[in-house]
Amino acid sequence: MDNLLLHGTLAAVFTSLFAGLGGFLIFCKKNYSHENIDFMLNIAAGIMLASSVFTLLAPAVTSINQMEANHYLGGLWIIFAVICGVGVIWLLHAVIPHEHEYTGKHGSLAIDVRSSLLFIFAIAIHKFPEGLAVGVAYAGQELFDPKALAVGIALQNIPEGLMVAVSLVAIGFSRLKAALLAALTGLMQPLGALAGILGTGFSPKLVPFGMALAGGTMLFVIINEVLPETYIRRNEEKSSAAILIGFIFMTYLSIVLG
Repeated sequence: MDNLLLHGTLAAVFTSLFAGLGGFLIFCKKNYSHENIDFMLNIAAGIMLASSVFTLLAPAVTSINQMEANHYLGGLWIIFAVICGVGVIWLLHAVIPHEHEYTGKHGSLAIDVRSSLLFIFAIAIHKFPEGLAVGVAYAGQELFDPKALAVGIALQNIPEGLMVAVSLVAIGFSRLKAALLAALTGLMQPLGALAGILGTGFSPKLVPFGMALAGGTMLFVIINEVLPETYIRRNEEKSSAAILIGFIFMTYLSIVLG
């Protein structure tokens, strides 16, 4: 268990560093257009989608079928876990005040803080389920190699970190401060990883449930958060192409590393 905690947490720390890398990309180009950011975010969405399907949900289904002779009951367990994952993040979004760049403020607890801080909260909320997925993947490493998931999440952190930095610079933050704040958003991932490992490490039977739950959290982030932010500009063809690029890349990575 100790080695599992160490390896899973270190993997989440590794993925979180890429949010900082994305933030410091603000120094590489004077201006990033909304189209540039949207394209990279849609690639990230494709990576997250393939990660949730091939490195979380598919191994969970295989494992539950091996443990549960009644496949009808096993299927219901997987669906229940996905719904629980969606419910957890939905509750976080409903309770914690945060703001997205285009779709505005969310959360029932209205507070008077700068929009930039609410925007940072939105990205940080996304990082927790991603870290949860890493932790659960390491808890279930006997089922598949978790490296593909860790690499995929690290890569999709880059455009999210850059989006945070660009948005903060646009409202008056210095480039250095914006990059550092983007890096800080990644700190939720090690916390999520700890929760995933501790929540599923007590029994092998909890691992497929945890994997499906983590898959549900990632699906919710993609469908409810990332895609509405990018499709609002109605560049459907470029957005769809970017999602496919990310999905195909992560699918190949899952095969090579998984």
